[in-house]
Amino acid sequence: MSNVLDHYHYLHEIPELGFEEFKTSAYIADQLEQTGISVTRGINHTTGIVAEIDSGVPGPVLALRADMDALGHIINGVACARHTCGHDGHSSVVLTAAQELLKEGAIKRGKLKLLFQPAEELGAGALSMIEDGALEDVEMILGFHVRPLEECHVGQATPAVLYSACSTLEATIKGVPSHAARPHLGVNALDAAVQAVQAVNSIHLAPGLTWSVKATRFLCDAGVTNSVPDEARVVWDLRSQENTPMEVLKQKVTQAIQHSVAALGASAEVVVLKEMPAAEIHEEATAVIRAAIVDVLGEEGLLDTKSTPGSEDFFYYPVKRPQVKAGFWGLGTNLVPGLHHPDMRFELSSLEIGVKIFKAAVVRVLG
Repeated sequence: MSNVLDHYHYLHEIPELGFEEFKTSAYIADQLEQTGISVTRGINHTTGIVAEIDSGVPGPVLALRADMDALGHIINGVACARHTCGHDGHSSVVLTAAQELLKEGAIKRGKLKLLFQPAEELGAGALSMIEDGALEDVEMILGFHVRPLEECHVGQATPAVLYSACSTLEATIKGVPSHAARPHLGVNALDAAVQAVQAVNSIHLAPGLTWSVKATRFLCDAGVTNSVPDEARVVWDLRSQENTPMEVLKQKVTQAIQHSVAALGASAEVVVLKEMPAAEIHEEATAVIRAAIVDVLGEEGLLDTKSTPGSEDFFYYPVKRPQVKAGFWGLGTNLVPGLHHPDMRFELSSLEIGVKIFKAAVVRVLG
């Protein structure tokens, strides 16, 4: 048995938010160095890590990527960090695979790079790695994600997961304060915000497209109950299976917000809080993953490509560096009740399978 569960149990107990993964990155870097792997810490002045195993023989440069951050939750009224997206599993798998590949002398040519990136949930971690040159010599990069039960069971894996584009928009809506007994002297920002939510709900894109938009946060408080509030903040989550329709959707949402509040005499400033691009996957990288899955699980464990309305900042790597061949696969874990649920859990035995699939993929490229 590998060390993957030891790594997982340790990382699972120290969840840290994006760009705050200090204990997590220190543990991973220490473990890599103790194995004899060269490590560069503090990528782009963040918690990011780049490690390398160089065979010393000319050949391709392959990268494996894992994310490290946990999610923020409010549970029983208390704000906390919790690993509810499986990033602790991702880091454990890539860390273990790297350690075993080095010990087994499995890398015969080229170089293996290991990217442990921060802040995937913020949509900023991959960009921070790219900006510091982590991909400059990389020809192919592979990433993965544990999958929910309804998509993929333990003993199964999909060679490609087609993630959607995601944008998070926030509108700050300004009205005019007044006494609640004299509402005609003010402009109720709460009313305007409700109008904006309804206007966005009336947006339509072409029926053949896969997309969604919904309000996910609404904050408005005058401080007392007998005053008309003059400010409200509303956040919308936008999804699109393709990148081009997302640009249209953002434009329509912004117009709907601004025009609907203007009808009541209010104004709105709309800003983009976070964005992630839709998947761009290279067939050559997918072919490597597909073969590795068959190596480990046989044809019966190989599933078709999956599409998901979820988003992943991994896809900034091929978007910002089009010359890099990107592959992203999904590991069956019997994950329930769902990603980002406070009580998310999965079968830990699946992590051993993840290690084997990554090792098989690396051997196919660098062995």
